Amino acid sequence: MKEQKDSILHVQMFGSFSMIWNGKHITGGSRSSETQFAYLMQILLHNRKRGVSREQLERNLFEDRDIKDYRHAVRTVIYNTKKRLKAAGLPDVNYIRQQDGVYYWTEDIAVEEDAEKLDLLYRKAQEEIDSDRKLRLYLEACHCYTGEFLKNQTAVVWVAQEARRYREIFCSCTEKAAALLRECRDYQQMETLGRYAAKVNPLADWETVTMEALAETGRIEDALRLYDDTVEFYMQEGGLRPSERLMEMLNRLGTLLDHQYALLDVIQDNLAGNEEDKSGYFCSYPVFQGIYRMVRRTMERSGQSVHLMLCTIVDSKGNPMKDGPMLSELSGRLKESIVRSVRRSDAISRYGKGQWLILLMNTTVENCRILQKRINYHFVVGRQRTAIQYHVSSVICTSDGRRIT
Repeated sequence: MKEQKDSILHVQMFGSFSMIWNGKHITGGSRSSETQFAYLMQILLHNRKRGVSREQLERNLFEDRDIKDYRHAVRTVIYNTKKRLKAAGLPDVNYIRQQDGVYYWTEDIAVEEDAEKLDLLYRKAQEEIDSDRKLRLYLEACHCYTGEFLKNQTAVVWVAQEARRYREIFCSCTEKAAALLRECRDYQQMETLGRYAAKVNPLADWETVTMEALAETGRIEDALRLYDDTVEFYMQEGGLRPSERLMEMLNRLGTLLDHQYALLDVIQDNLAGNEEDKSGYFCSYPVFQGIYRMVRRTMERSGQSVHLMLCTIVDSKGNPMKDGPMLSELSGRLKESIVRSVRRSDAISRYGKGQWLILLMNTTVENCRILQKRINYHFVVGRQRTAIQYHVSSVICTSDGRRIT
């Protein structure tokens, strides 16, 4: 939030909470008192019109702490808050007033809150008839959202509810703005919108908006690179596989891809890539999925013996590891162990944070067991307590495409 020198209290609720008065951030003292000060100001400033009941304040400030006199504790926090606000240079007024058991922020000090501004812009955009003004309002609303509502307080019930509501509003604004930009073929601004949305609301498929804009302006290769980067990012950060929306975009990009005229031998060289690579073929999940489906079809005639192996990292008790910094390191080591162990004809892909898939061509169950031993040899270090759990399934299909197990 930009520092502004005026007589308005500027409040940021999206992302990190902040209060700015006359260009200066208002901060508290000790860690405990600062927390209570922030909790009190957050709920009061966000609910300026309807106020906050004493019971809600007590829950918000003290949760399940064992306090004999909650009313006295609330009064103490309010008293200390008023002192802090006055010391920060705010006008000497009754900052927090009480009426019929409900607490209100004073009307003597104007407040500008980013969350309130988003609400206002969203309502105006919905009511606007002119498409140009509607677009401007939706875009302005999108840029009001700079991160999740009070992202450090999502365990608090009222904060979680508001965070969900504002996330839905942001998504609606982004979708509607993208649709309007698509209508007027403003793909440059559409690309900017997609990149911004992916930054402030990650892991929500907003990259597809950017990919569409890139594709419509003929930058297919850039769109494909963004697709690959997105798939890898989603897998690393959330253990997420490509969504249906991302897969649809990949299919669309494939239909739009138009190479320069070339002779067959040049095309074949490009398709072959680096033939000197002796390790297994590491690929993204969508590519792996395509290979798997093609192999199943080929097997209807060839009769090859193909197996699918799933490698899962487990802890000392044999339970799958699903998160944590150690898992990231182990997953990287497992990838290297697999690449060093498989044959050149085998395909490898990550399925989740601690899971890897291997498509083993023209092999047997016994060879699968030998491969597991090779992977373990490279993966296990010293007295390591973590291990790899293996599951193997035969990929044998009937003429109608059903798999036989």
